Amino acid sequence: MALYKVICVAALLTLLAAVSIPNPVSEDSTLNITSNRTLRQKRSSNIGGESSNLKWVYRRSGSSLPDGSVSIYNSYEERRDYICKCGCHSGFHTAGSNTCNYAYADEERLCSDFDILVNKDDLEFLEWKGGSHGSVPQNAVKTCSYYDIYVAKNKYGLGKMHARNEAFFLPWEGSEYWYKDYEVLTMNKDISKERISNVRYNINQAERFQHPPEAMGKSTLVNNQCREVTKTHTISNTYEEEKRWDTSIAISAGVTASITAGIPSVAEIGIQVSTEVTNAFSSGTTLKVSKNLAVDVEVNVPPNHSCSVSIVGNKYSTNIPYTARLTRTYRNGRTASTTITGVYKGVNVVDFKTVTDRCVPIPNAKPCE
Repeated sequence: MALYKVICVAALLTLLAAVSIPNPVSEDSTLNITSNRTLRQKRSSNIGGESSNLKWVYRRSGSSLPDGSVSIYNSYEERRDYICKCGCHSGFHTAGSNTCNYAYADEERLCSDFDILVNKDDLEFLEWKGGSHGSVPQNAVKTCSYYDIYVAKNKYGLGKMHARNEAFFLPWEGSEYWYKDYEVLTMNKDISKERISNVRYNINQAERFQHPPEAMGKSTLVNNQCREVTKTHTISNTYEEEKRWDTSIAISAGVTASITAGIPSVAEIGIQVSTEVTNAFSSGTTLKVSKNLAVDVEVNVPPNHSCSVSIVGNKYSTNIPYTARLTRTYRNGRTASTTITGVYKGVNVVDFKTVTDRCVPIPNAKPCE
């Protein structure tokens, strides 16, 4: 009988060691040193950079979940769990519970003011990728930028993966359980193209700036004859105008990007928007437009004189707020769209004028008889 009890106890200890003995390397208590106020100041940045729509959104106790809250269906508990975090510790929130449950220091802990992971308009393609013993897949979703803690799950539910402790930590029924195998939430960055469309400019809030006139071309006409002549000449030049659409979500680096929109032009009489055209961006959200200028000038040149003629344009720049639609296509064919805001910034050179300098005698010219 005594031998039977020893065998049973040994079997129980083996089972507990497999799933529930707290990690012998306890989690560092310094993970709690960041105050809630400091955390809220750091939540404004998007996860994955400025081209991402994934972010942690603060949820005050008793308030409803924000649109786009990221969740999983927990088949083990037969319920929907939302990804949340308290401080830098990710866990789960169930609708109606008013808490975020997370694992820390051998316990399941709760907080009522917490952050919810939000993927606005499902723009980001989120995937769960397997890992073990602290391995971190590429583009894994962190809880805080300055700690090696990642959103993770296993078959029992949501928790956190602490890379330094090489384990996944699960909050469950008052205790913390750890596992060496897990799945980490990642962002799929395999994007093939992005397009901005449905651009709506708020002309009423546009800012317009006039700059000093700019010389666009110059020519000198020479008359070596002993009588006045009328000379006709074409002054030509090629120049670039830069158009830029600053956006609330940056275009992903290395991705083919285009815009379908009317292009504003500013002049002394006001701002006009062209019909819609589609252009590929030169870099980021910048479009460089090449312009050809050709102006015919006619000048009466006195005998033995030279006359210089310049073409001068008035230079204007403008800042115009706008809203638009960003559509992202992934290489696997998945397409997602979201509304963006931004400011259009453009430069125009318009209202060209001919300026003729005072004609001057030709040095050492042959005298006229």
